[in-house]
Amino acid sequence: MERSQGTALSKRSTVHVLVLLALVLGMAWPASAQSTATLQGTVTDPAGAAVPNAKVVASNDATGVQSETVSDSAGAYLFPSLSIGVYKLEVSAAGFQKFVLTGLKLEVATAVAQNMQLTVGAATETVEIVADAPLIDTVTTGLGQVINDKTVQEIPLNGRHFTDLSLLTPGTVTPPANGFLSAPLRGQGSFGINTAGQREDTTNWLVNGINLNDPVQNQITFQPPIDTLAEYKIDNSSFPAEYGRNSGAIVNLATRSGTSEYHGELFEFFRNNALDARNFFNTSAQGPQAPYKKNEFGADFGGPIIKNKVFFFLAYEGVRQHQNLTATTTVPSQNQRTGVTSPAVTSLLALVPAANFHQSTDASAAPADFTGFTGGAVANVSLNQGSGDVDIELRQQDRLHVYYVVQKDLRQEPLFPVVLDTIPGFGDTRDGFRQLLTVSEDHTFNASLANTVRIGFNRIHLTFLPNALLDPAKFNMTLPAGSPVATGLPDIQVAGTLFFGGPNGEPQGRGDTTVVLNDTLSWLKGRHAFAFGGEIRRAYNNNIVENIGTFAFTSFANFLNDSASSFSIQLGAGNDKILQPSYDGFAQDTFKWKPNFTINLGLRYAWNSTPSEAAGRG
Repeated sequence: MERSQGTALSKRSTVHVLVLLALVLGMAWPASAQSTATLQGTVTDPAGAAVPNAKVVASNDATGVQSETVSDSAGAYLFPSLSIGVYKLEVSAAGFQKFVLTGLKLEVATAVAQNMQLTVGAATETVEIVADAPLIDTVTTGLGQVINDKTVQEIPLNGRHFTDLSLLTPGTVTPPANGFLSAPLRGQGSFGINTAGQREDTTNWLVNGINLNDPVQNQITFQPPIDTLAEYKIDNSSFPAEYGRNSGAIVNLATRSGTSEYHGELFEFFRNNALDARNFFNTSAQGPQAPYKKNEFGADFGGPIIKNKVFFFLAYEGVRQHQNLTATTTVPSQNQRTGVTSPAVTSLLALVPAANFHQSTDASAAPADFTGFTGGAVANVSLNQGSGDVDIELRQQDRLHVYYVVQKDLRQEPLFPVVLDTIPGFGDTRDGFRQLLTVSEDHTFNASLANTVRIGFNRIHLTFLPNALLDPAKFNMTLPAGSPVATGLPDIQVAGTLFFGGPNGEPQGRGDTTVVLNDTLSWLKGRHAFAFGGEIRRAYNNNIVENIGTFAFTSFANFLNDSASSFSIQLGAGNDKILQPSYDGFAQDTFKWKPNFTINLGLRYAWNSTPSEAAGRG
């Protein structure tokens, strides 16, 4: 859900200490592989002794970009942050034949151990083999699954929402449609998942290492276009110390970059009610089926700007959904309306449609005694998304990656608020503007020391405006001093069946921005793979909300006689501007004690500071 008043942020200070012992065949991971991949291993001779100063070159098949390093005195080599994709490895050392490995696939947020044994011989001779996919993960102790590029780009999806692919992961279930954070938004899908027995608001969503969580409700800010996602990984447990913020799963999403060849596509997906089942409340006796029509269309294009150096990928997606919702309720009959004497009730009844069917089984009832109403309420959705991705190989030691996506959406909810409106003409319209920017720079100092720095932000700006902007004074209503005027009628609740007016708590809106800066330093020292890093987050939460109150009537007779049982309102506006900085730091060591025994030690400290109000309002 998007509806929010105030902030859900609280004061928390936590320390996570991770001490993991694992029996693994090869070196375990260093950090910094959030949206990239880590590649490491050892280079040995035929007798199993270390080969120092061996030159290791990793070449990306799709882009032609090459990364180089050399093995240390223990024969170990490390690429702490490589773009995902398929690679060719070339290893050369004095006195040995050249070793070539092809078809090595690196997936998002994974660490791959590739040990290589060289053959004594002339450097002009080459030994070439094809990499096999490992049957088990011998590198990490984490439990998770990668949703690969083929699945993301090619599997049919009703709605094209990437979160639906999460259900392919063991331990992940369909979130409840009536959950507070898991109820799908009309035309936009669900903004949360339930995995590994955790609540949907415990998941930490990362796009290129930048947090995508809504700082108020902890669901995702929005769903990036699926065409811009290369692949993503869900880790359910046993995370390294580099991850924090949330107690649940970690979802790492890597965006799609251009390759050395130009590629593009155009698409449109169309669906209407011709093959849809009828709504339960929209029976054949009530006339034609409620109309539904949805078009999803767009295009993407990517390729090189400078061969083997600079690549781009652009994408656009639009959604136009036209839908009628069936509204069914009880309304005053024609005979009941004739006895009304209150000017206020008379003016309100002009907003209530006339009954068009009889709710009882008495076939002899006259139309003037009908009390049932059913009709259609328009619930349209318009959405536009645009994104750009630029990948730059600045030089052998530096790589820069920039991704930006923006979404503008407009959605009508005619049968909302908290208590559903039951007649057309009310509810609200929601205007959303959502953005995400990620910038990362990978720098290699030398063969054993590398650094990754990331900066970015995600922002959501929402407004909720009543569909019926009505002035209560024009309906002979006198509200308490301080009540807003000309924004909508108070909620009218009659006998628990007829609801109209409002929505209460509107107009409202919020603008939330999370700015993130994180850094990770990876250091390979003999049998140790160290990682040090931290993150700074600043979450800004701005709220505007009005309250126009609620009238409650226990029966239709009381409503028609203008005898309300209660009126409730919160005077004044619920406006605030809240800031909460958060600071995290971690250190971890992956120590290869023996060839088949690795010790992982990690320490993380996280401080979520006390929220403060910018204007000093309580």
